[in-house]
Amino acid sequence: MLLKLISGLFNQLGVIVLAAIIISKFSVFQNYILKEKLNCIEKTFFILFFGTVGIIGTYWGIPVNDAIANSRSIGVVVAGIIGGPAVGIGAGLIAGIHRMLIPIARFTAVACGISTITGGLFGGLSKKYIDEKQDRWMWGIFVTAGVEILQMGLILLISKPFGKALELVKLIFIPMTFINSFGVGIFLMIIRQIYDDHEKAGALKAQLALQIASETLPILRKGLNKNSAKKAAQIIYEATQVSAVSITNNENILAHIGLGDDHHIPNKPICTKLTKRALKEQRYIIAQEKESIECPYPKCPLKAVIVVPLTVDNIPIGTLKLYKNKKNSITSSDVELAKGLGELFSTQLELSKIDYQNELLNKAELKALQAQIQPHFLFNALNTIISFCRTDPSKARELLLKLSYYLRTQFKNTDEFIPLEQEINYIKAYLSIEEARFSDRLKVIYDIDSDIECKVPPLLLQPIVENSLKHGLLSKKEGGIVKIIVRKEKNNVLIQIRDNGVGIDSSKISDLLNNSNKEKGIGISNVNARLKSIYGTQLEICSDKGRGTVVTIKIPMGEVEK
Repeated sequence: MLLKLISGLFNQLGVIVLAAIIISKFSVFQNYILKEKLNCIEKTFFILFFGTVGIIGTYWGIPVNDAIANSRSIGVVVAGIIGGPAVGIGAGLIAGIHRMLIPIARFTAVACGISTITGGLFGGLSKKYIDEKQDRWMWGIFVTAGVEILQMGLILLISKPFGKALELVKLIFIPMTFINSFGVGIFLMIIRQIYDDHEKAGALKAQLALQIASETLPILRKGLNKNSAKKAAQIIYEATQVSAVSITNNENILAHIGLGDDHHIPNKPICTKLTKRALKEQRYIIAQEKESIECPYPKCPLKAVIVVPLTVDNIPIGTLKLYKNKKNSITSSDVELAKGLGELFSTQLELSKIDYQNELLNKAELKALQAQIQPHFLFNALNTIISFCRTDPSKARELLLKLSYYLRTQFKNTDEFIPLEQEINYIKAYLSIEEARFSDRLKVIYDIDSDIECKVPPLLLQPIVENSLKHGLLSKKEGGIVKIIVRKEKNNVLIQIRDNGVGIDSSKISDLLNNSNKEKGIGISNVNARLKSIYGTQLEICSDKGRGTVVTIKIPMGEVEK
């Protein structure tokens, strides 16, 4: 009898495990399992499902001495461990009341019914504790073993006569405890596999999202427009298995790659009501059926979509949409991918806005610097030229040409980078006028390698040279020498402006670089800030009080061909 009982219970266990494996492959079941918090409908689903599993376990049981050796506990305990006390008790009530009402094996009906309900409660109460454990399956075995011990105790306590109950417990205790406990353990291992597969899929989707973000970063950093949207959509379409990718702004389709491109046309107004609703409600929306997408084109082949708003400063500026051509085909991993891409794209677009604002700020600062340089220099240069018109007309003509070149170049300096040679010629024109103005008080020496070809930001040297003259040399009655040096040195292009003027107090150099001294340092701090933002370097100022100053600019060789 014992061998027959064990063999029968093992057969039941095999069927239950096979059924659990098959059920675990259904996406509906997986979605319920992966829910962190169940709503009322989902709890009802689990109650009914596992209550039914308990009832099936009863009918598959093996008759033993007017009782039934069965696997009913597996369903109710798993229900509690997965769904909590409410689900566990609900499934236990269904399976337990059924056990008490069926007209067979009446000897243990009440005891088994009560133990089934209690088993669901125990499973539910253990959920919070088991969820924190790495080996949930092993703790599930312990809980189920406890439930079986309780059931045997209730049989001994309630079922009469006691002698008959004791004989029954001796026969079924070890087989039922072993089979049901390991049945729950195996069931929990299968559920653990669902979590592991989900995490693995999530990791792959996260890796894919980062890969796409890396490829689209230089594209979207230029802002959201027709060209950037088309390139980004193409990258997503090629990297994923979706049927179509669409990117919109708040009003029009910017790009659509894949199925449906015959009517989802760039530059046309957004045609799906679902997209308009996602923008209005500022949240992602999933549609698993063609009718829910509300595309006005009747033959549209797209039947499922997730729409994710793109935002800048929490204000929607467009959407990213991933389409599929089958109903109910948007999976949880698709949702995570779309949400991740939406967040990454929104961040990239915010960075593009910051870049644009910085570009405008830099241009504004450059214009302010040009305006600051022009008035006093122009006034002094014209006075100098006027004086030479009387004494040396040819010199006046030469200086007028230099001034013309200086002003023409300055007005044209709106590009982000200009050739170094142009910047040097600009400085030469400026210094030619200053040499004529101060005569014997100023001497200029150039030490410039002729084979250096690179580009630099405009007005990089003029503020430094002007400060060298105004606050260094011309503060001395006898004036002095300024020397411009440009050469290659190791991995840098080295530019130096040297003078033998009055020098700078070491305590004031930091103020000069950071614009603390606004009378003297506006141009210097501007140059220093631009060097930091473009090259990650800064001005080096070495000064010896009373003997002169050396200002050094180092531009990395890898950056000089910009």
